[in-house]
Amino acid sequence: MAEKILIVDDDRAFQGMLVEALIDKGYGVDTASTAEDGIKKAAAGNFDLILHDIKLPGMSGLDALPHLAEAAPGVDVIVMTGYSSKDSGVQAMQRGAYDYFTKPFSLGEMEVVVRRALEKRRMQMELSEFKRKGGSSPLQSIIGHSAPMLAVKERIARVAELNADVLVMGETGTGKELVSDVIHAMSARAKGPFVKINCAAIPENLIESELFGHEKGAFTGATSMKQGKFEQAKGGSLMLDEIGDMPLHLQPKLLRAVEQKQAERVGGSKPILYDVRIIAATNQELEQRVKDGKFRSDLYYRLNVATLVLPPLRERKSDLPQLAEFFIARANRRLGTDISSVSSAAMEIFFNYDWPGNVRQFANAVERAAIFCKSNTITPAEVDQAFTNASPVTDTGMHMPMNEGLTLKKALIEYEKVLIEKALRACGGTQTEAASALGVSPKNLWNKLQKHAINPTFFRKLSK
Repeated sequence: MAEKILIVDDDRAFQGMLVEALIDKGYGVDTASTAEDGIKKAAAGNFDLILHDIKLPGMSGLDALPHLAEAAPGVDVIVMTGYSSKDSGVQAMQRGAYDYFTKPFSLGEMEVVVRRALEKRRMQMELSEFKRKGGSSPLQSIIGHSAPMLAVKERIARVAELNADVLVMGETGTGKELVSDVIHAMSARAKGPFVKINCAAIPENLIESELFGHEKGAFTGATSMKQGKFEQAKGGSLMLDEIGDMPLHLQPKLLRAVEQKQAERVGGSKPILYDVRIIAATNQELEQRVKDGKFRSDLYYRLNVATLVLPPLRERKSDLPQLAEFFIARANRRLGTDISSVSSAAMEIFFNYDWPGNVRQFANAVERAAIFCKSNTITPAEVDQAFTNASPVTDTGMHMPMNEGLTLKKALIEYEKVLIEKALRACGGTQTEAASALGVSPKNLWNKLQKHAINPTFFRKLSK
């Protein structure tokens, strides 16, 4: 089911623009034009996130925050403000808002924050589900009792209680973000914020501002001061996902922020002190990137203190039955299905496959099989359909029209587009997975998406 977002804004044109952008991303959207109406809808609407303007007729967005917390407990609120941006935005976060935007803001910036807020909510709901079933530790949200996973859990338990920065390494889909969530939840900073940023998903010209913030007038479009992720994570933890893709020219500033817990905002001259724990994650061999001159050795050694290496799924296949049980239960909740088990023949297929996309790929396969399942047991027929509808990008069954007069250059461009679309279709629109399948960096893929005018959201809709 699509996650639901409530937009509270009295500017009809701006509201309409947000509605269109969020629906295009696959979210369900409802709107309100006053804080009072927004509170009523929040209480009755089962929303996953609220985007709320500050300046409204009647009750202000700031005054609405405690009422929203009561009407929709656990639902994050992102406030939007076009006036007194610094004061009102900071006040809103002090009153419990998840984040704030200053109008005008880019839709790309909004989408990143919205996605992170929703990911945080999904994780909290899954942790709550484990606790409801008798779980007493966040560690129980990590599925698996194989020897490699027991070793990982033991190391997480030791590392979490320290205040040291952590480096989480593992292939795409092994659960680096889940492990990071658990480390934060088990730490002394658990009551503080857990802020995340994907270093590969943000254009290079924006990442410095995202990390360290900027001063008013620092660059074109910087109409007000903005806090960076380091500041927003005060008293908590900051996850630097895909740290291996951090631009080389920003690594000295990042090193200073990690080592000395201070750095200047873009356009600023006064250092900002940080009280934050760093959890960095990567699917790359950082040591090799150091040798290739693409990652600073001093930053690598600073991060490589408390390190966790997550095993690929092919090395812990004994966890497959337990993982299947978990993902079936999740599919039942999401899809309204009533599946109770996987047949032994279907499970044998799972065991005979090496899962290059790891747990994430396995979760998608189980959910796809659940969609096709006509009984309460997943059989080889449903597994076959799941694989057919998520065929790997290496499949060469692509047919391109060989138009007369098509130059080699144009043919290569068309072929590149076909490959990218096939990868996105296979990965359900997930750009980082598609980039991995294509053998390019997420930034490279992002540039190619712009070049070919490809909207990855379309492929997420196809996968639902």
